[in-house]
Amino acid sequence: MISAYRLADPLVPYRALRRHFALIQQMTRRDVVGRYRGSFIGLLWSFFNPLLMLAIYTFVFGVIFKSHWTGQGAEHVSFAVIMFAGLNINSMFSECANRAPALIIDNTNFVKKVVFPLETLSWSTLGSALFHLLVSTVVLLVFALIVQKSIPWTVVLFPVVVAVFLPFVAGTVWLLASLGVFLRDLKQVIGVITVALMFLAPIFYPLEQIPMPYRDLLYLNPLTVIVEESRNVLVWGLMPNWLALGAYALASCLFAWFAFVWFERSRKGFADVL
Repeated sequence: MISAYRLADPLVPYRALRRHFALIQQMTRRDVVGRYRGSFIGLLWSFFNPLLMLAIYTFVFGVIFKSHWTGQGAEHVSFAVIMFAGLNINSMFSECANRAPALIIDNTNFVKKVVFPLETLSWSTLGSALFHLLVSTVVLLVFALIVQKSIPWTVVLFPVVVAVFLPFVAGTVWLLASLGVFLRDLKQVIGVITVALMFLAPIFYPLEQIPMPYRDLLYLNPLTVIVEESRNVLVWGLMPNWLALGAYALASCLFAWFAFVWFERSRKGFADVL
């Protein structure tokens, strides 16, 4: 249990990450490997899943619907590539958010161990999602290289965009994991919310197609900025909007701090409920 004095430090979530980094690595590896244990090709599914999905998106939207993305330079880029760049961000967030409400319930044995740092469960969940994001991004870039014969140099800035997103995702897991102990229906609600957030982010359509009076409302969706900036660096070859990323980073870190403090204070009641 972290003392109230230390919880007042906004950097306390990241100090916990550094302090338990070896444990988080081990738990992330176990989570990733365990997901494919017993399957015929094992860990290779983490590569084939995004590859198959990208092939399906290409066929459905490119061949059947003949969809086109409006905007400068869009005619030279496959619609599936543009869409997949946004879907990867959504998949990472959805994986963490949908697992979070049952995270403590599924690890009841850790709750009973007083010395076990429960906050590491969030980081390991995030680590597993990051692994799948990395694989999906590699698949996306290889596909784009084959189809378009080139990829922009700005892809090197993609880790910066993801780093800005990580505190928000970690905070979401801490918040939902603690609430999920007391509200067992939360898992069903979050499933609906993640689908709504996917369709209310500019993943399947360009932001410019939204009428101006409603366009700003899409920025209330925490996925919108990250989807847009990911697409800028991965697809369009543009520099990120540093002002937007800076504001997002500040809000993301504050949210993570609030969620971490909430998690640490509410964990006192986990054992009684479970």
